[in-house]
This record gives sequence, structure tokens and C-alpha cells, in this order.
Amino acid sequence: MNIDWNIPELRNGWRGQIDKVIGPGATTAEKNLQLYVPLVAVALVVIIGLQENYSWTWAQYAVAAFFALDLVGGIATNLTSAAKRWNFRQGNGFRQHMTFVGLHIVQLTLASYFFLNFDILWIAIIYGFLMLSCAFILMFPLYLQRPVSGMVFALALVLSLYVFKSPEHLDWFLPLFFFKLLISHVVQEEPYRPENEQIAVN
Repeated sequence: MNIDWNIPELRNGWRGQIDKVIGPGATTAEKNLQLYVPLVAVALVVIIGLQENYSWTWAQYAVAAFFALDLVGGIATNLTSAAKRWNFRQGNGFRQHMTFVGLHIVQLTLASYFFLNFDILWIAIIYGFLMLSCAFILMFPLYLQRPVSGMVFALALVLSLYVFKSPEHLDWFLPLFFFKLLISHVVQEEPYRPENEQIAVN
């Protein structure tokens, strides 16, 4: 395996916009992980909900499916070497990472509106904890960010299970939400690339 920080050029047109999400030069295997595993997660959420007779509206099913797609897909995407290489490129620093994390107030607002009777205080508490946690991790020297993020996520997991209120039938929402951002996104990793990357990308 090679460590390669050289970023391939963005593709033309709409493919270039996809590259900005998944990272330029993503291999076929990386793309498959980001596509098929989230679709399986969506199917499981819907099937389990129907089998267990959740008292969800169709809107709630749609939002829950979006959460599964976004969180599982986001975990996979942000952990790929192609995305790490792109997200930690030169000029993409603290402000850019915090901006990306901050946008996830949308997910919290949807969860609160559709499953928690629009609990504003819940949004504020979770969002505040998220932003402080990510800033805390990013302020550490690079060599300490990975273990610190693990400890912060462990705290987030305990709070998610025992302190923070969970949306109805979505006990997995907060753990995956925090994993996506505290572990998958903000931690820099070496972009290991396959020996046959050029073949895999084409």
C-alpha cells in the first residue's frame, strides 16, 4: 500500500461535484462501500419499522430512511482514503471542518421536529455538545487527535445511551451521528492507496 497525498483533478461536470463529496480519485471499492451499504441500512430501517408496526407516519419513515442513508453513508465516505485526502487538503483547516460539522444542525432539527415534538432544548444541547467536542478534538496536536476523538466519542456514546433523549425507535441515531462526525470526519488519517489505483479508478 502507498500513502499518497496527491489529489487527482476533479472530473468535469456533475461528476466533479460528486468528487467534492467522496474525494477525487475514489476507487471502485470505495464507491461501492459508500453506495450499497447505506442502501442496505435504509432497507433495514424501513423493513424493521414495518415488521415491528412502528407508529410512524410516512414522513417519519422518509426522515428515518434519510438518516440511515446520510449517517451510514457519511461514516463510510468520511473514512475512505480518497475523502481523507480531500478533506485534509492544504487550506482545508479548522474553520472548514467546523463549518461542515455545523451544517449537521439540519439532521438534529429534523429528528427533533419529526420524533421529539420539536424539542428546541434537545437540539441546543446536542448541537452544543457536538460543536464543543469537535473543536476540542481539533485543537489537539495531530498525533493526539485520534485517541482524544476515541475518548470523546466514548463519552458521547454513554451520554447517548443514558442521558440524551433518543428519537422514537431511533436509538441508533445519536451514536451514528456522533461517530460520523467525531470519528469519521474530524480525525486526519493517512490516505493509503492501492498499488493498482489507476486501474481501479478507470
